[in-house]
Amino acid sequence: MIKKFFMLFLVVLCLLQNVSKSYALENFDSSYNVTYTVGNDGITTATYDILLKNKTSQLYAQSYRIDVGLEHVKNIKSFDTNAGIVPTVIKNEKGSSITVDFNKKVTGLRNQVHFTLSFQTDEIAKKLGNIWEITIPGISHQEDFSSFTVHLTVPEYFGTPSYIKPSIQAKNSSTSYTSTFDFSKEQLGKNGISLAFGKEQFYDFTLLYHIQNKNIFSQVSEIALPLQTNYQDVYISDITPKPQSVVLDSDGNWKASYLLNPSERKTVGVKGKVKVSLLPKKQVESEDALKQYVQSRSYWQSTDEEISNLANTLKTPKNIYDYVTSKLSYDSTRVSQSKPRLGAKNVLKNPSSAVCLEFTDLFIALARAAGIPAREVDGFAYTQNFKQRPLSLKSDILHAWPEYYDKDVQRWIMVDPTWENTSGVDYFYTFDLDHVAFVIKGRDSMYPVSPGGYKDVKVVFSRNVLTNISSIDTIPTAKADISFSPFLFIVFIPIIGGGIFLGICSFFISKVAGTARNLSFFRQKR
Repeated sequence: MIKKFFMLFLVVLCLLQNVSKSYALENFDSSYNVTYTVGNDGITTATYDILLKNKTSQLYAQSYRIDVGLEHVKNIKSFDTNAGIVPTVIKNEKGSSITVDFNKKVTGLRNQVHFTLSFQTDEIAKKLGNIWEITIPGISHQEDFSSFTVHLTVPEYFGTPSYIKPSIQAKNSSTSYTSTFDFSKEQLGKNGISLAFGKEQFYDFTLLYHIQNKNIFSQVSEIALPLQTNYQDVYISDITPKPQSVVLDSDGNWKASYLLNPSERKTVGVKGKVKVSLLPKKQVESEDALKQYVQSRSYWQSTDEEISNLANTLKTPKNIYDYVTSKLSYDSTRVSQSKPRLGAKNVLKNPSSAVCLEFTDLFIALARAAGIPAREVDGFAYTQNFKQRPLSLKSDILHAWPEYYDKDVQRWIMVDPTWENTSGVDYFYTFDLDHVAFVIKGRDSMYPVSPGGYKDVKVVFSRNVLTNISSIDTIPTAKADISFSPFLFIVFIPIIGGGIFLGICSFFISKVAGTARNLSFFRQKR
């Protein structure tokens, strides 16, 4: 016998995860009108206007619970049509759980409960260096809601967004003080919302590499320096001590070499700046150069039968990306337990035990099996919410993500299936300004080692803007041999001991009869 009344707890999860469909949602039509209003100081007021309509005469809603996925919520208020409601707030590992008990029991077929819930948080809008960034997590099972609309209002001085995820045509309305963006259930799908205001981001970096020779004979040790990509420009201001040599490999990595005596330890400090752009530059690659990026490797088993069959079905980068984000589940316990890397083949057998490397490995293996050039990028990714945008390459220091080569537009395109899986925000059609590449792995799935692979590495990023990039201090004129690539000027400077130092000079040098005049060592004018 079915009970006539029961207590209903509807759970709205703001982090995408595999949750069984709530029995309660099958018995109520749920309509949501959600407004996020960002203040000049970044404090956001969230207002949920919710309507629950009975789909049966036997059941009614007595309580409502929302897990908002935000740790810092304050000034929580709730009202139904009768009076104010005192919410109950419980902190949990997912953020904050807010429960409201309705003042009146509404029974009867098609009768409805209308109530509002509002709170303030500092976790949605952040001023990060040169940009304002807004991230609103997706809601699980949005397809179960009868209607779902989100309105985002920001100060007008934020300017024009550099990107909007999901993409909408333009802001829907504006005043002298605010701009409003509207998102429908159809536009959102299962995804969250992400916007950035500002087209470039600037970082300072300080890296410490601890290298050691444990042998009884001298040996050369290599470290990988932050590299130029079609998304970023790198300016190295100091390397101490100076390397014996620096070479450029076929993946575009700068590898600095140090000769270590038996049992010698050495700490190398590298300082510099990175300018990250949202849109990638054109990068022409020959067919011969691309061949190495479709080959099978230790963790990218593109010739495996199961992977080959999947690739023949998926065919395109977008289909492969969607498959990876839906097939795998992020396993945060693997970060603390330091479990070994699974690779593409094994993660298909253990899809619920993936971290960023497995998301990357599976994408690369499937892409290569489909004949699409792909490779791995390891680096730093800025995050303030490790649940929505986790880092797992090296103990919550670094991150890994893939990129594929689009022959039609002649560009390497970075994507992040891990962060889309955990945040519900699109990282395929539009990337962001929070990823900084340290190394690229294409020829080999295990080498070169990223800075985080050298133990006790400290990475400190600041958000200072490089405002005077055209005015660079110089060092005295030196004899040099200069060669040119499509993206860099490569300058070879003699170093004590017979080696060379390779300067990453980009557009900062002039080539005059074999002599580098005004050779920049990337010192910023203060």
